[in-house]
Amino acid sequence: MKVAVFSSKPYDQKFFEQYNQNYNHELGFFDTNLNAQTTNLTRDFEVVCVFVNDKLNAKVIKKLADNNIKHIALRCAGFNNVDLEAAEKHNIKVTRVPAYSPQAVAEHALSLILTLNRKTHKAYNRIKEGNFSLHGLIGFDLHDKTVGVIGTGKIGIAFCKNMLGLGCEVLAYDVNPQKELEKDGVTYVSLEELYKKSDIISLHCPLMPATKHIINKDSIARMKNHVMIINTSRGALIDTEDVIKNLKEKKIGYLGIDVYEQEEEIFFEDRSEQIIEDDTLMRLISYPNVLITSHQAFLTQEALTEISKTVLQNVKDFEDNNTLVNEINA
Repeated sequence: MKVAVFSSKPYDQKFFEQYNQNYNHELGFFDTNLNAQTTNLTRDFEVVCVFVNDKLNAKVIKKLADNNIKHIALRCAGFNNVDLEAAEKHNIKVTRVPAYSPQAVAEHALSLILTLNRKTHKAYNRIKEGNFSLHGLIGFDLHDKTVGVIGTGKIGIAFCKNMLGLGCEVLAYDVNPQKELEKDGVTYVSLEELYKKSDIISLHCPLMPATKHIINKDSIARMKNHVMIINTSRGALIDTEDVIKNLKEKKIGYLGIDVYEQEEEIFFEDRSEQIIEDDTLMRLISYPNVLITSHQAFLTQEALTEISKTVLQNVKDFEDNNTLVNEINA
């Protein structure tokens, strides 16, 4: 099938072309996002392959339908950027990659925790400049700390097991508790109790109306002083202005994020020669106890392999009228 791959980077093209040898789809790569202004690029294609910052609202989906697009193949797990009802209305199938590498994201969340805590990024820069002082680099033992995990899907499960392995007490909140985690020693609690008891809170839940800005001034007020907050899920889980206020007041001790609510126009590109006009992001960057990575938690060889193979198989199943095991319905 003819597949238009949007928001593609060199690593996307490398892995897709490598594994497409087994599928023989016709792939067209576009580094631009898919949005209302770029839908004309989908003419002569049958499928669009999109990523987290492509905007597939009702207007875009209507244009895709007008261009005879029949399948939207997400190469990510989240699907909050797709109007599923509009897709269903226009008889466009939507598939995703539900579990490309839970370990990749879980390990990145852990790396944010360790880096923020032990300040290895600062130590690295000091040593490069010949500064061997240890002043200001004091951290804390993770062992015996209480870690709260919001969302225990596949990534949340992997993260919980990582933290258990480090000797942490792990509390979790999810509408669907996982019995295997309880057997491993994870304790499911209410959000209220999780906020109250956790030294570190890590977000691994999907973005939906019920979870948007789940970290806000009210939830932060119920947390411990100097709490560490980690987000490798979706940017809009955090009310950034409320977080900045509480960083300034020292209620939040550390913030590590791989996602940002307004990342669409900033992340995934080299902007080192530009003036960043997002004042909120620049304020975050200015804090010494904030660590930001640009949506790279998924970026491992294993994850890119699984993403490519799953997307290509989803397209193949659609082409052959097979059951779409990774289909998302409104």
